[in-house]
Amino acid sequence: MTGPGAPHDDRHDDSGYGPVGPDTVLAAGCVLWRRAPHGHDRIEICLVHRPKYDDWSHPKGKLKRGEDALAAALREVLEETGHRCLPGARLPSVRYTANGRPKHVSYWAAETRSGSFAASAEVDAIAWLPPAAARARLTQPRDRVLLDALLDSLHTA
Repeated sequence: MTGPGAPHDDRHDDSGYGPVGPDTVLAAGCVLWRRAPHGHDRIEICLVHRPKYDDWSHPKGKLKRGEDALAAALREVLEETGHRCLPGARLPSVRYTANGRPKHVSYWAAETRSGSFAASAEVDAIAWLPPAAARARLTQPRDRVLLDALLDSLHTA
């Protein structure tokens, strides 16, 4: 329904996509990275394996009611990887359709600070990989775009 008296949703993102509709699933995540344990100026990217979808992706999840997107992203990283992290640059938001509904995921770069992984029903494995290996393992092309955005943000920092 449109026009006067129609329901209105004031939610907007800041990625230039414009308004986010009331039926849009809001989610947030991080491209989690760390300095490689052996190697000067090298980094590794953390990918999560979700057995439900048999895919490799960046940690992400749905916002809870009233939750800030960045807070949700950090919570999801902790829940899925066991790692606490320091958020960095805002990365591009991603939009796609999942289960017949539009989904909008906000992302940040995040450097791990501490933690250890414990497998769960949602995420049964993580992998710390150099960027080229992470790119090859990522299931969705949209996640490769986020990896590129992270690398760009780290080179300009």
